[in-house]
Amino acid sequence: MKLKICGMKYQDNITEAASLQPDYLGFIFHHQSARHFEGTIPQISDSIQKVGVFVDEKVEFISQQIEKHKLSVIQLHGHESPEICRLLQSTNAKVIKVFSIKDTFDFSVLEPYEEVCDYFLFDTKGKLPGGNGYTFNWSVLEQYPSTKPYFLSGGIGLDQVKNLKQFQESNASKYCYAIDINSKFEIEPGLKNIKLLKEFKQNLSFRT
Repeated sequence: MKLKICGMKYQDNITEAASLQPDYLGFIFHHQSARHFEGTIPQISDSIQKVGVFVDEKVEFISQQIEKHKLSVIQLHGHESPEICRLLQSTNAKVIKVFSIKDTFDFSVLEPYEEVCDYFLFDTKGKLPGGNGYTFNWSVLEQYPSTKPYFLSGGIGLDQVKNLKQFQESNASKYCYAIDINSKFEIEPGLKNIKLLKEFKQNLSFRT
């Protein structure tokens, strides 16, 4: 599985996190988020894909951020329609569409997005669109009907390493492409604890 570190905010912290060579670094372009990113992303390795996270934003704004920050992936965390996803595919950025799960999930809602997204991301349903710090019942993903690769998100921290290893061996993880981590590794919103990130990466095997 690949590794995505999301909710990056501060210049020096971004550089430190990039030194761990995650596959993805995520930047949140949503004013209501405590992790809202402003400014310029520092120079990082070309091997790390920059992900822009958006919540019900206009296509024009998203396109501007893709161009400004050289984003290679966009993550849609709101109620974006399949048509919006289709329009954004024309930017040549990969599209991740987020769906929130608690105890159950109606997987039929994925069908209209199959042809207009590159990845799905499953997060925990909470008060905020991401960064709530809670996990959902991963066994729900045993019913995953698609072959589209997905990101696993939602309150994942060091305390989930054992469960993640078990998950990696389960049928539910067959199409799990990446692990997405955020709030459980923070000193404060947007500021990551590099020591904890390093320990997490060392405890799990992430493919390159």
